[in-house]
Amino acid sequence: MTQKSAQQLSIPFALNTITMCLLMCAFTPSYAAEESAPTPPRPTDATSAPPSAPLSAPVTETNADLPLPLDEVRIFAQVLNQIRNSYVEPIDDKTLLENAIKGMLAGIDPHSSYLVDDAYDQLQESTTGEFGGLGVEVGIENGFIKIISPMDDSPAARAGIQAGDLIIKLNDTPTQEVTLGDTTDMLRGEPGTTIRLTILREGVTEPFEVTVTREIIHARSLRYRDIEPGYGYIRIAQFAADTGTEVVDALGKMQTAEQPLKGLVLDLRNNPGGVLQAAVGVVDAFVTKGLIVYTEGRVENSDMRFEATPEDPSNGVPLVVLINGGSASASEIVAGALQDQQRAIIMGTQSFGKGSVQTVLQMGNNRAIKLTTSLYFTPKGRSIQALGITPDIIIDRGQVTRIPDSIAAYREADLNNHLANGNGVDAATTTEPPATETPAADVLVEDYQLNEAVNILKGLNILKTSG
Repeated sequence: MTQKSAQQLSIPFALNTITMCLLMCAFTPSYAAEESAPTPPRPTDATSAPPSAPLSAPVTETNADLPLPLDEVRIFAQVLNQIRNSYVEPIDDKTLLENAIKGMLAGIDPHSSYLVDDAYDQLQESTTGEFGGLGVEVGIENGFIKIISPMDDSPAARAGIQAGDLIIKLNDTPTQEVTLGDTTDMLRGEPGTTIRLTILREGVTEPFEVTVTREIIHARSLRYRDIEPGYGYIRIAQFAADTGTEVVDALGKMQTAEQPLKGLVLDLRNNPGGVLQAAVGVVDAFVTKGLIVYTEGRVENSDMRFEATPEDPSNGVPLVVLINGGSASASEIVAGALQDQQRAIIMGTQSFGKGSVQTVLQMGNNRAIKLTTSLYFTPKGRSIQALGITPDIIIDRGQVTRIPDSIAAYREADLNNHLANGNGVDAATTTEPPATETPAADVLVEDYQLNEAVNILKGLNILKTSG
């Protein structure tokens, strides 16, 4: 028998094997989470399902009865067979089939994927918020890796890495040769191991190297502080399972009887999203009624509605939300809900525009698929998919420059024979109020968008007082 005949005979065998496999692999999936959430979404009627109840997502009868496209399955079997017999190096069937699964999911949309081994472990890490690494938020700028922010008390922060630094090499690998995902993989690693970063910093003429030792990082999704007396700031870097609770705790600590909040900035810039339920919890901390978000999909439990509870941990504090092109998914749920409910002023630049919901379907043996199962909509029915949230006030990045008055300023009181004050106030004994100290290491000067957000809040308070 010739080789060609053998190949032809093996194609039907491969076709039958694959067809049987596809038929036997039909299953009713169990929804573990949305975007790596460890708990099921909260339905509108929270009493209808306890927190531990799994959300089953049975395939509809119509889908289950659809016949397999045998022509396409036959072509798949032929391609598999050709690769097995003709590829330059031997390659096992397991590798071929797993690559086929990866390609099948990657070809659907940018957010569906096959999670195996390391990818699966990273999903678990992002859920628990604990991993070995340097403790930095990174992004891409002009092909280089840019430090968005080092986490407080992280190895990166202690090594002197600053926000705005550009990483041009990871060990000896130029960062222009790797993707952002590969960079994340290289930055993470076993605690105690080191990585050498070549840094380019504004104001420093030459690149320099920093060696950082990895540690267990307990990722913080939230930071908060007072910007000025009466004005608070909450920064959410990502939406983890407990982010909603953390926002409520932060509001309680910042808002005291001695110093009630006059205004709050919620910073969602460069927040890539995260757990859907966490976004709902954050919105619920600021609104007391109405719809927060709803989802629509094809499977039974993908259509959900999330309503606000009557409690108001924020006490109605005036709110400004900052977003930009790095604000995606759960960040856009929060911004869109607060915008539709007219609870906050949205400032910054257009958001990313990811309006889909991913569900993690466990496959066993350290495997899962992350599959887009529904689209979400804001309370007014807006889908932000591929559009994003448009801010109420568009503010680009910038930097505030303070120009103080001249020391030799000349005023009316300095003129000879000037008229006395009609209210009997002696100008010579009147002192100017002290300048307000710049809080948080000149943060308002360095961050123009935040500075403008605080100015808006001050203006709202002036109008409220005068009214």
